[in-house]
Amino acid sequence: MKAIKTLLISIILTILNPAESAAQNDLPVLTNLNEIDNSITGINNYWLEMGSDTFGKPILIPVVVIQGFTSGPTLGLTAAIHGNELNGIAIIHELVETIDVKLLKGRIVAIPGLNAVSVELDQRRFSDDEDLNRNFPGKETGNRSEQYAYKISERVLPVFDFQIDMHTASFGRTNTMYARADVSNDTIVTLARLQGADIILNSKGTPSFGNTSTSSRTMRAETGLKGNLGITVEYGNPQVYQKDIVSRGLQGVYNSLVYLNMYTGTIEKSKYSTTYCKKSYWIYMEEGGFLEVLVELNQLLKKGDKMAVVKNAFGQVLKEYFAPEDGIVIGKSTNPANMSGGRIIHLGILDN
Repeated sequence: MKAIKTLLISIILTILNPAESAAQNDLPVLTNLNEIDNSITGINNYWLEMGSDTFGKPILIPVVVIQGFTSGPTLGLTAAIHGNELNGIAIIHELVETIDVKLLKGRIVAIPGLNAVSVELDQRRFSDDEDLNRNFPGKETGNRSEQYAYKISERVLPVFDFQIDMHTASFGRTNTMYARADVSNDTIVTLARLQGADIILNSKGTPSFGNTSTSSRTMRAETGLKGNLGITVEYGNPQVYQKDIVSRGLQGVYNSLVYLNMYTGTIEKSKYSTTYCKKSYWIYMEEGGFLEVLVELNQLLKKGDKMAVVKNAFGQVLKEYFAPEDGIVIGKSTNPANMSGGRIIHLGILDN
C-alpha cells in the first residue's frame, strides 16, 4: 500500500506541476523519516509528506540524507521552521556540495525548508499566523499549525540523536550569529562553542526529563524531551543569503561532526571571539514613533549608555532610551516605523 501511495502522489505531482524537473518529481515520498533505508549510502533526496493543501495536493518538505559507509549517530539539521529564515538552507546546500561521504560515520538528515508552507509565501509565520516554533508538541487533530508541529514531532524529530536547529532574525530585525544552548550540559555547550558564534546564550529550552507538561514549547525543547541533544543557532538576518554567515555556519557543522566522531577531520578554531550570556531580554518602545537605534550588533554596553531615540512625525524627540544594565547587543530593530511595544534591542547579560 505504501508503494502504491507513493506512486499516486508522484503521478499527482507530475500532472499538477508539469514544468518541474522529472528528477525532482521522481523522488521517493515518505510519510515518516523512519522509513529511510540506512543501507543506501551516499547523498539521497526525498520528499516527506506533511499534510495536504486546499486542493488536496500533498504538502511536501525536502529531505537530504547523507549516509556514511559505517554506522554511527544521526545529526539532524533543520532549517526554516520560520519561513523567512534562509541562511540555514544555504548552509545545507554548501554541506551537500562539499562533504566527502567516505569520511562520514552515521548519517546527516538535513531539511532545507522545514516550514514549506511559509517559505513559499515569503512569510515568517504559518498560514494561520501562528509561530510554528511555539506550538510543540502540536496536536494530531488540532488547528493548522498544531497539526504541522505534531507531524514534525512524530515524523522528523525521533530519528535525530543530535540536532542543530537553524534560525535567523525576523523581518525588521538583525541578529548576531549566536547560539542558544543549555550550558549545564557538557555536550550541548561544546556543540555551541564549535559553531564559532559571537554569543552563546544560556537557554535551557528543555524541560527536565520526566516533565510531562503538555504546554506549548519550542522544537528544541521537544527534541530534548525525546531524549536527544540540540542547540539553536541564529544565523544573522532574514530572507537573505549572507556569504560570511553561511561560511561560518558550514564550518560549525563540520566541527560538530568531527567532535561527535562522525567525520574524519580536524576542528577548526574560529577567528571570532565568543561572549557568554547568562540571560537576555528585549527592550520595547513605551510609545510609538520613528525609531533610530544608535548601537551596533555585538556592542558592549554600560548601564546608562544611550541606545536609541524616538521622534514623532515632525522630527521632535519623544523619548531616548538608555541601557538598563551592562550587557551586549544580540539583536536590534532595523525598522524605523514602530508603534508602542515595538522592539528596540535584544540585550544579553554577560556571564561574568
